[in-house]
Amino acid sequence: MSYERRKVRIGRVVSDKMDKTVIVAYGWSTPHPIYKKAMRRETRFMTHDPENQAKLGDVVRIVESRPISKTKRWKLAEILSSREIAELQPEEIQVDESVASAAATSALDQAEAAESASTTPDAESTSDVDSEEAQG
Repeated sequence: MSYERRKVRIGRVVSDKMDKTVIVAYGWSTPHPIYKKAMRRETRFMTHDPENQAKLGDVVRIVESRPISKTKRWKLAEILSSREIAELQPEEIQVDESVASAAATSALDQAEAAESASTTPDAESTSDVDSEEAQG
């Protein structure tokens, strides 16, 4: 197969956990068969990365190739742009307890204020006045 006829895709690396393999997500759109609205689709390609260059979040160009394994049919051509991803896990984030409790308290106060504003005494008093006028 000549290089001119090979398919080329540009996608984003969504997984780099395997050795010499990355998973690249390629987004495309197609019209709905009945309603003709454009629907977004995403195809995930297992891609051969022999030097483990691509990292999570990178935008890469991949090229169709011969079968490398059961599921790998694409090779990494080049990395177009790198994206910095934080390596920090949620349990590693330290939160000051006084700040967290103050934020929770203010959220509860706002919720209570919203509830009390929805049940105003003015609405009840006007209905009482209307019923008195109907009687008298």
